[in-house]
Amino acid sequence: QVQLVESGGGLVQPGGSLRLSCEASRRFFSPYGMGWFRQAPGKEREFVAAVSSTGRSTLYADGVQGRFTISRDNAKNTVDLQMNNLKPEDTAVYYCAAGDGGEPPGSTVRVRSWGQGTQVTVSS
Repeated sequence: QVQLVESGGGLVQPGGSLRLSCEASRRFFSPYGMGWFRQAPGKEREFVAAVSSTGRSTLYADGVQGRFTISRDNAKNTVDLQMNNLKPEDTAVYYCAAGDGGEPPGSTVRVRSWGQGTQVTVSS
């Protein structure tokens, strides 16, 4: 079982930036695609961004394309999500996810392990 620990959430004003980080247990990190998902109150968990095991391939949800950037460092077993120009609708609990293969996990059915989540609140 992959252990995933997120950090970096918090409160930010609209238009601001946050950087989320996820550290995974070394043994299970490098062969697998990694992703970020989010869940707002009363809504289903949704895909945000994902990256392949090599880092060469990325996927983004339409609503974050151009504002969010996912990256990974296989030497440090980390995957980060840089979030710029944040909007109130980005408010949610953000979850780090490990995929079931080397491709970017672009949906919840492709996730085999979840982190505990970190709260992001965008409000003035």
